[in-house]
Amino acid sequence: MHLAYPAVLAVLLFCTGLYGVLARRNAILVLMSVELMLNAVNLNLVAFDVWLRDTLRAGQALTLFTIAIAAAEIGIGLAIVLLVYRNRGTSDVDRLRDLADPPPSGQEPMHATDDSDDSMAAATDNGPGNGPGNGPDDRADQGTRARRQTA
Repeated sequence: MHLAYPAVLAVLLFCTGLYGVLARRNAILVLMSVELMLNAVNLNLVAFDVWLRDTLRAGQALTLFTIAIAAAEIGIGLAIVLLVYRNRGTSDVDRLRDLADPPPSGQEPMHATDDSDDSMAAATDNGPGNGPGNGPDDRADQGTRARRQTA
């Protein structure tokens, strides 16, 4: 068997998958393109295993391992895509670059190391008995601060 035929087919499959990953916007089509790329690698593994006449059949064993990993990847990937589609209403990859909720208009995004809101809350005077930490909004702020510090 000539090694060139499966190698050329594998290159074509891999290039098609690479084009699909780079050019598609739909997350499901991107996942399918990744599967094409993995199948090209599997084809190369089996072709080189047969060409080298390996007695241990290491290429075929690696192919089975790759197929199992690809099945797990596609299962988890589809679950994530369906969850994102339910929450956001789209599976467009360009719109899902930032998975965090956008900050309210006019405010900058908060970072985990940003402690400026603590000093601002301490400097604010809300009147007698309504100091920092006494109102319902302040308690919610303390909860978010605690979550940010543990993250």
